[in-house]
Amino acid sequence: MQIKKYLAPTLKQATSQMKAELGGDAMILGTRVIYDKEYNGSKKTFEITAGIDESESFESTGNYTKSNKPVLNENFSDELKKLSNKIFINPPSFNNANSTVNKKIKSSPVKKDIVSIRQKELKEIIDLLYHRDVQKKVLTSLIAQLKKYKGYLDSSDLESYVLSSISSMIPTYNFEVNKNKKPKKVALVGPTGVGKTTCIAKLAVISKILHNLNVGLISVDTFRLGAIDQLRIFSEVSNIDMLVAYEPSDIPRLINSFKDKDIIFIDTAGRSQKNVEHLKKAKEFLTAGKVDETYLVLSATSTSKNLFDVAEKFKLFGYNSVIFTKIDEAVTYGNILNIVTNFDVPVSFLTNGQVIPDDIISADPEFISKMILTGKIN
Repeated sequence: MQIKKYLAPTLKQATSQMKAELGGDAMILGTRVIYDKEYNGSKKTFEITAGIDESESFESTGNYTKSNKPVLNENFSDELKKLSNKIFINPPSFNNANSTVNKKIKSSPVKKDIVSIRQKELKEIIDLLYHRDVQKKVLTSLIAQLKKYKGYLDSSDLESYVLSSISSMIPTYNFEVNKNKKPKKVALVGPTGVGKTTCIAKLAVISKILHNLNVGLISVDTFRLGAIDQLRIFSEVSNIDMLVAYEPSDIPRLINSFKDKDIIFIDTAGRSQKNVEHLKKAKEFLTAGKVDETYLVLSATSTSKNLFDVAEKFKLFGYNSVIFTKIDEAVTYGNILNIVTNFDVPVSFLTNGQVIPDDIISADPEFISKMILTGKIN
């Protein structure tokens, strides 16, 4: 297998470099964020480790665009059947047998029964993922990933290869803070009711207690009744300094007063993705503060259609990563896979309750893939 690494200012650019050089069959083996001390370039750089099996030449399981991305066939079951026929091939010992033996094997009812069982198992897993709200378009990409394991799959480890394939489709983003001369400014944005303020409280406590950082809070949520009081009570209990910005012009002054901090969290007002003017107003606060990182907070209980609309409309904030909240309340988790694959955006955290700071989980591809397949938080 040929393995290469790609560095770019954004995850999307790194992925584009990978596809341009290795093609659509390349597998993403890992992703990470590199900072100045490791790489002489921009403040943060995305690194993708990718691999491709040079010895294999795979046929298409469906129609492909010029960008070599799979497009769902009209008859999805036909595509699945084609894949099943390809990945469940004869054992290597049969390949060198004479033609007479091969004919006997092909006509053997036992072999047909085994292949039929394997095809059925694969179809059951794909059907399960579809009922877990994974889009057909994403399932087609998953099938393309499974093709790369076609010579190794069998009934005993089919599920593990499916989990591995799903994991390879989920990029994650590590939350890192280094003590520098200037504080790191982090903002959370998202629609109403997704739990941004609770997320900030959890991250603030973790930063202070576990990482021994000097933390500051700035609230620009003067729109929601009681929002400032909620964060102020938390700041008093946790002994974390908090300030309030009523206009974008207030932000530079407040940040300057927090110049001794290691990290500053900015809590924005929840806004409907349909109200463009409100979104632009919120953006003015972050622009004035020259924010270093922006996290889009999404509820795992929302439908994929609604999440797509939010993720698209909130692009104006230039968010770096996504936080999925309320996974303890969600019934399925296919919408997480749909978002990260369609928007080329990594996941940073998952939250599974209201307890501060306990109910927050650092995103892990394997953990998320198991959630998606089983429908449970393991």
